[in-house]
Amino acid sequence: MFLNDLYSIINFNQSEDKLVSEIRLNASHRLFQGHFPGMPVTPGVVQLQIVKELLEQHFHKKIRLDTLRSCKFLHILNPVENPLIRINIKWRISESMEVTASAESGEVIFFKVQATYL
Repeated sequence: MFLNDLYSIINFNQSEDKLVSEIRLNASHRLFQGHFPGMPVTPGVVQLQIVKELLEQHFHKKIRLDTLRSCKFLHILNPVENPLIRINIKWRISESMEVTASAESGEVIFFKVQATYL
């Protein structure tokens, strides 16, 4: 779990089917020492893990990624240049949880994802 180590939650606005979280990335986290020295980049898999952890915080239960239908990384997420990020998550629950999520800072969109969680 990266919460409170790699990132902290600044704001957590939730409704019936939507979550908007503002997070602060920890640019001095050991992950960025190797990825990459002098030019820190938040790995895509870590960005997806943050979405999962925010959903787990909201629902107060563990979930797992089942299907990644669409995933586009649109801009490099450098924690020094963009320490404050807004994560937008919408879902629809049936037998599984269908999720659409994105991360942004101002006009810059870092990723868009459509996934199914169980």
